[in-house]
Amino acid sequence: MCLILFAIGCNGGSDAAKIVQEVKELPVLEAEVLTVDPESWPVIVRSYGSLIPDEIAVLGSRIEGRVEAVHADLGDHVTAGTPLVTLSQAEFKLRVQQAEAQLLQTRSAVGLRTKDKVADLNPENAPPVVEQKALWNEAKGNLERAEKLQDRNSISSSEMQQIVATAAVSEARYRSALNGVHEKIALIGVREAELSLAREALADTVIVASFDGLVQHKQVSPGTYVRVGDPVATVVRTNQLRFRGTIPERYALQLSVGQPVQLQIESVSEPLNVSVSRISPAVDLSSRSLVFEAVVENLEERLRSGLFAEARIVTDATATDLVVPQSAVVEFAGA
Repeated sequence: MCLILFAIGCNGGSDAAKIVQEVKELPVLEAEVLTVDPESWPVIVRSYGSLIPDEIAVLGSRIEGRVEAVHADLGDHVTAGTPLVTLSQAEFKLRVQQAEAQLLQTRSAVGLRTKDKVADLNPENAPPVVEQKALWNEAKGNLERAEKLQDRNSISSSEMQQIVATAAVSEARYRSALNGVHEKIALIGVREAELSLAREALADTVIVASFDGLVQHKQVSPGTYVRVGDPVATVVRTNQLRFRGTIPERYALQLSVGQPVQLQIESVSEPLNVSVSRISPAVDLSSRSLVFEAVVENLEERLRSGLFAEARIVTDATATDLVVPQSAVVEFAGA
């Protein structure tokens, strides 16, 4: 080993001198130096989600029937009470007429006219009761005269018994007529309820929008037979949207209602400043995340439901961290 080093030293002395000279001639790099101190650096949590309608209603049919007309289609703006679908009404109109006739028949049985109120009816004045009361009064008069004749032995006992029985029967018929009037008054209430149900079923043939919004889906066409509960149209309210997102469980206790949220929607150039409006009361056990919502005003209805958005939430505005200038960070080969 010593011989080798000696040989190199003898033969390469001039080369070593050149290397030392080149090392000495390396350029001097000048760099700015600064002291890294903690600075304010708020903790921002990013959340990804979508815009959903403020309200969504899948309108269904409360009765069975065939669709006669469809009044609104995809994208149409509707107001509360606007007819969307009309079912065939012929059968339901006949049911209303039948219920009206049955009610009129029941009212006529106790002497009520069309505009008379049931509450004003005195059962004693009902025609059946008046008739039976007159017969009973007649029987009572016959009984009183028979009792006077019996005192003078001018009437036989069998005739007396017959007159007493006739008076008792007349009284019973009067009582029965009075009970019959009370029964018919109760039956009037039943007929009125049946008429109300028939009219309600007729009104249900027209399916209307439950609030102001836009038609998102139209599920039926004229001629479609629908059953109870079948959906016919979907209406959404989009003048106010909701961003629904999630944050990890470790930030759950740092989220509160009213907390500022910066929302970046992919199709909108400028971010929107909103705030947390609702927070789920429980953490999702499968994803270990907490669901929250933020209201997005959309009065011009420029935004659409379903748009993807990114939310930035400041969970700790007083947090600090060691910060260096961006110019001090150099990326080379991905590192």
